[in-house]
Amino acid sequence: MLVSVLSKFSACIGGLALCISLQAQIYTPAPANLEARKTFQDNKYGLFIHWGLSSMLGDGEWVMNNRNIKVEDYKRLLPAFYPAQFDADKWVQTAKNAGMKYIVFITRHHDGFSNWDTKQSDWKITNTPFKRDVLKELAAACKKEGIKLGLYYSTLDWYREDYPHETGRTGQGTGRTGKGNYASYLQFMKNQLTELLTNYGEIMSIWFDGHWDQTNPEGAHDRSSRIDWRYEEIYGLIHSLQPQCMIGNNHHLTPLPGEDFQMFERDLPGENKSGLSFQEASQEVPLETCETINGAWGYDIKDRRYKTVKQVIQLLVGAAGRNANLLLNVGPMPSGLIQPEFTDTLAAAGKWLEKYGETIYGTRGGPIAPQSWGVSTQKGKKIYLHVFKQPYGNMILLPGFKEKVKQVQVFINRQPVKFKQQAEGLIIQTEGISFDSADEVIDIELR
Repeated sequence: MLVSVLSKFSACIGGLALCISLQAQIYTPAPANLEARKTFQDNKYGLFIHWGLSSMLGDGEWVMNNRNIKVEDYKRLLPAFYPAQFDADKWVQTAKNAGMKYIVFITRHHDGFSNWDTKQSDWKITNTPFKRDVLKELAAACKKEGIKLGLYYSTLDWYREDYPHETGRTGQGTGRTGKGNYASYLQFMKNQLTELLTNYGEIMSIWFDGHWDQTNPEGAHDRSSRIDWRYEEIYGLIHSLQPQCMIGNNHHLTPLPGEDFQMFERDLPGENKSGLSFQEASQEVPLETCETINGAWGYDIKDRRYKTVKQVIQLLVGAAGRNANLLLNVGPMPSGLIQPEFTDTLAAAGKWLEKYGETIYGTRGGPIAPQSWGVSTQKGKKIYLHVFKQPYGNMILLPGFKEKVKQVQVFINRQPVKFKQQAEGLIIQTEGISFDSADEVIDIELR
């Protein structure tokens, strides 16, 4: 009888624990967070900045892993790092010249190096001869210019002993022999995140990366994590400190409870050219594509795979037409300077946005799915067809289109465009329109 009672009591306690666990995963965004999501979608375009101690080696941000550099050897970079040309105002001006509305900065990448004056570790930029807190300077420059600031933060660490490195897919050649201690590492991350969300003003987003280190490769049937990251604690902490702060996690999965936007690495939503994006695009939270302006994320002295102005414009437009933002990356040089091959291209694309920004900022994905000729965006009673090349048959069909059209014209010069509404939908005649530019925009005005 006692065994039976104890069994029922145990089951009851177990059920209560399950109930509490489920409640912890129920996330209701604060009104400020929902407003931040809308602003994020309206802003459409941001600058990603990969930079830190790894930049010194000129071989990308994965150099510590790729070359199997031991922690004790990698430490020798610390007393040599002095980015004499770092200028936060110039970084922010680069973003503004490009027409970008926010910046996401690498506060701590996989090598564990902190780009701010953290009190949780000596492995930080203020312990280099440079001594300055670059994040503090960047936050001040962003605030002055009205640029939103998001912070990239790696949950993976190739440097620390307490990260569960023995179960990770990467960082196995950095010389760690002990056993990880996730309770210790989790507390370290929570302490650092508290600093970031307390000492640097309003933060637009926390951009997590590294979850995939503890899973099978992308595309595998089972992508469950080998460790319990306890995201409910991490996400809960962030939302308690700054409720408006959006959380995204580059885990290449469907968004988890507590996340506020979904990112696609090197892919537009719905595509999987990179082999990383097997997940479907969320219908619940904003979307963002992250891509880099050349081949590498961090500075690579050999990398000359520069995207053209046309490629940058079509990437931004392609994201907007899929109801997503574009976060375009640069990897500044070890000196802190963003190289002219990047700034020139970004500025030229920014000139295009000065003319066509109305068709991008504040829009959402248009009424027609991406086509071989281009995409569509929409804002209020305006639909914008972004045409990258002459469509087949000199004609664009919007199937099933029922709304009444007032007029159709070329956006840039207001040249009238012939159209016809019939049972099949709206037919736009494109004969006589030049498609020599990166993106010819056709403006459909509804009644």
